[in-house]
Amino acid sequence: MDPKPDPSTLPPEAIAFASKMYDAARSGQLPIFQQALPAGLPANMTNEKGDSLLMLAAYHGHAPLVKLLLDHGADPNSLNDRGQSPLAGAVFKGESEVVETLLEGGADPDHGTPSAMAAVTLFKQEEQWKGKFEGARGRGKAGAK
Repeated sequence: MDPKPDPSTLPPEAIAFASKMYDAARSGQLPIFQQALPAGLPANMTNEKGDSLLMLAAYHGHAPLVKLLLDHGADPNSLNDRGQSPLAGAVFKGESEVVETLLEGGADPDHGTPSAMAAVTLFKQEEQWKGKFEGARGRGKAGAK
């Protein structure tokens, strides 16, 4: 795994741009990413906490942006610095459309701490998700990379 770049070595403009991208992911600003991703914005860009653009979009309930990021190569199984996956974050927030989008994109419900599978039990959502998680095409594949 490549070490994270030292933010103190980045020009202030780059830091400001990255900050705008993270804010845009949180607020689901799809048009920005429809332009930026094809122009070379890394789909797996992460902030200082290890939260990817996908994690931020998923956690804040922006399924169309989640789909766009996945279509541009975002890793559905990327973990932040606390070991959390976008899928577990979406379960925690009760974002059903995002959960479905992440599962379609290959998210592994057994990956992360706590895993999304553990989160459905913790948040009493087994009836809604357990069957889908058990049959998810990405299940068990995140650790196999």
